[in-house]
Amino acid sequence: MEELPAVTGSTVSSSSLSILANYPLISAFLAFAIAQCIKVFTTWYKEKRWDLKRLVGSGGMPSSHSATVTALALAIGLQEGFGGSLFAAALILACVVMYDATGVRLHAGRQAEVLNQIVYELPAEHPLAEIRPLRELLGHTPPQVVAGGLLGITTAIIVHLVAGFRIKA
Repeated sequence: MEELPAVTGSTVSSSSLSILANYPLISAFLAFAIAQCIKVFTTWYKEKRWDLKRLVGSGGMPSSHSATVTALALAIGLQEGFGGSLFAAALILACVVMYDATGVRLHAGRQAEVLNQIVYELPAEHPLAEIRPLRELLGHTPPQVVAGGLLGITTAIIVHLVAGFRIKA
C-alpha cells in the first residue's frame, strides 16, 4: 500500500497561490464579473432605472454565461494549444452553453411571461391569483449571446497580454 504525502502548510499555501495565477480561471471569472456589471448599465439604458439586482441575475445584455465559457475556452487554447483535448472540451462546453442560452432558457422565460399574464388575469378569489410571479429573464437573444462571446474573447486576450502568459502552439 502506498503512503500518501503529508499535506503541509507550505503545500496548501503554494497551491492556493497557484490558483491566482491560473490564466483560464482568471479570464473566465473576470469576463463573468464584467458582463454582470455591464448588465446594470444596459438595464439603465433600456429601462431608465438602476437595478443592482442585475449584478447577480441571469438573462440580459450581454450574456455572462457566454462571456465566461468563451473566455475559458480561448484562454485554454492560448495556454495549452488549440490542438489538444482540453481545448476541444472547453469549446464544446462553450457551444452547448451558448446554444442552451438561446434555446431552452430563452423559451422558458417566454413561457414564464405568458403564465404570469394568465395568473394576473385570474379573478382575485382564484387560489392561484396570489402566487409569486415566475422569473421571466432566464435566457438570451442571439445578439446577447454574441455580445457575451465577444466580451469573453476580448477579456481572455487582454488578460493574456497584460499578464504575459505564453501561447503554446
